[in-house]
Amino acid sequence: MNTNQTEKSIGIVNPKTLGFDQPLLLDSGVTLESYEICYETYGTLNQDKTNAILICHALSGDHHAAGYYDLKDKKPGWWDNCIGPGKPVDTNKFFVVCPNNLGGCGGSTGPLSANPLSGRSYGPDFPIVTVRDWVESQARLADKLEIESWAAVMGGSLGGMQALQWTIDYPKRIHNAIVIAAAPKLSTQNIAFNEISRQAIMADKNFHEGRYTEYNIVPSHGLKLARMIGHVTYLSDGGLHARFGRDRLENNARFGFNVEFEIESYLRYQAESFVERFDANTYLLMTRSLDYFDPAQNNNNDLTLTLAQTSAKFLVISFSSDWRFAPSRSQEIVRALTDCEKDVTYSEIKSEFGHDSFLLPIPDYHRLLHAYLGKI
Repeated sequence: MNTNQTEKSIGIVNPKTLGFDQPLLLDSGVTLESYEICYETYGTLNQDKTNAILICHALSGDHHAAGYYDLKDKKPGWWDNCIGPGKPVDTNKFFVVCPNNLGGCGGSTGPLSANPLSGRSYGPDFPIVTVRDWVESQARLADKLEIESWAAVMGGSLGGMQALQWTIDYPKRIHNAIVIAAAPKLSTQNIAFNEISRQAIMADKNFHEGRYTEYNIVPSHGLKLARMIGHVTYLSDGGLHARFGRDRLENNARFGFNVEFEIESYLRYQAESFVERFDANTYLLMTRSLDYFDPAQNNNNDLTLTLAQTSAKFLVISFSSDWRFAPSRSQEIVRALTDCEKDVTYSEIKSEFGHDSFLLPIPDYHRLLHAYLGKI
């Protein structure tokens, strides 16, 4: 981290962990008797505790959304371009909270944690968690932080789905919902991509039915494949072509199956780095949580009826080149909100970077967030 980076960032941050002894009944019917949530905070909570914003992370994210852990860190948190002094989520104004979801591998209770019943890691025995389960655990975290209501709950992709669920489950505890590059439920194609990724992991010879930690090994081959599959869907064809084209590592064809094109090298690099920081069982859990998200299913699949109970103001954002969570999916949310006369602002941001656009400092995108959050 250099001096220029320090000036533009919130600087050094430290994660915190809170333990919860109140049992949590999950949608699956399983009860977590106790659990821990790891989280980070940025900025200062004001005296009347009205300036808190909850950041919800996506599938491969965690609680480290901004800042650095060490002066030697080369990269900040995953949304550092958006969170910090003078940035769209301005930490001079807001108190920002970002937790690692239950089932994650960033410090909250999940498959890598010790199961109190067996003394060994949960592994595949950790129960499936849903978006609604996460919202419930986040509400309990808010209670411990003495935050009665959020000025805003926001996130992209799976994080946007959590923001939407917050408006349904706790309408009086959220004033603004910022739903970015999300959908009211997954398409069949998205469920299919998730299943292919899970099968790649479970077919790895080192998976050992999810108990690989007991063998001191990682199903790295399967997890790499899963990441490569997923990563391609987060990008756009145009963006990939602009960045890599058909460029080769060498001028002439090698007539073999080793890395030959730049895009192949890029995907393998992404896969290698992912294995170093993410747990395979967590990947299975997170993709399944995505599959299950469908808040309207309990209201005869009527999204308008489902959102009629909400009271928050909404900002819904999509990106033109996002084909995994296409603008049409965000527009489904907007139509349902307008049908029940809710306060909603919608914008489709022009971008060539696909689904991952929500993570990037695209000028129009950041200006919109600045303007909306500036009114809170």
